[in-house]
Amino acid sequence: MNKKLDMNANTQVLLSTPPALLQATQRLLRPLARLLMSFGVNYQGFANLAKGVFVDVAARDFPDGGAPITDSQVSILSGVHRREVKRLRAEMLQQRIPSSVVSMGGQVVARWCADPAFLDAQRRPAPLPRLASKGGDLSFERLVESVSKDVRSRAVLEEWLRLGVAYLDDQDRVNLVEHAFIPARGLDEKAFFLGKNIGDHLSASSRNLMEAVPPFLERCVYYDGLSQESIDKLRDLTRELAVSALQEVNRRALELQEADASRGQGDQRMTFGVYYYAEPTGSGRDTPGSNPTA
Repeated sequence: MNKKLDMNANTQVLLSTPPALLQATQRLLRPLARLLMSFGVNYQGFANLAKGVFVDVAARDFPDGGAPITDSQVSILSGVHRREVKRLRAEMLQQRIPSSVVSMGGQVVARWCADPAFLDAQRRPAPLPRLASKGGDLSFERLVESVSKDVRSRAVLEEWLRLGVAYLDDQDRVNLVEHAFIPARGLDEKAFFLGKNIGDHLSASSRNLMEAVPPFLERCVYYDGLSQESIDKLRDLTRELAVSALQEVNRRALELQEADASRGQGDQRMTFGVYYYAEPTGSGRDTPGSNPTA
């Protein structure tokens, strides 16, 4: 009987939810479902994973007037039985710890792409002598030390070589393959950025849908009716413009971060990203143009 009542309540909630929101949710779930099923994760596995996320969001994002939210309140908000709430809250707390390797590597690349001392005449990451004995302060060893003295530059380089992020040339200089930390290999690293990038993008969209003031930047341009040749040209154009924009924001962000640190400030974080996607036109087409969301 209780299960039947729960099903009726869930049906009522869905009926009262704006249809446009439900359709948007179905659309954003499609690539996620495709990704998970390609790794053998079926609906039941996804449902178990989502259960923990619902519990964590209810506990963190719906405070009770500033007081700690109870397991009973989390159970009501999330729809997860109270017996499971305590266990799931503890599990999600442990999963918030980011990958130290990815986090460290991202910081090193950010400084390499932003600090004028490590850039060439075209303001691109310059090849760096591997050791300080060869390049002094303008070496890869010193670059890593400027971010953290707890990790040896050799360990960072070995990991980057494994991932395809960097390579050594015939002068024993370290060269950055990409102007952003996008590993060519390494599932853990790619998965880390999948969660971070798409998570923040969806957070911005969600806040805008809930009338965030001022709205977060979220715009796009989309066209169909294009040939493969045109798609290739647009792919190259967007990559060139994206790298330029990301490098400029990265440089300015590093300057501001260091200034804020000198004043003892810095309790905020930000993400700025771009993306490009193309596929054969399906039966349902978007109207060409631009997304007006600010």
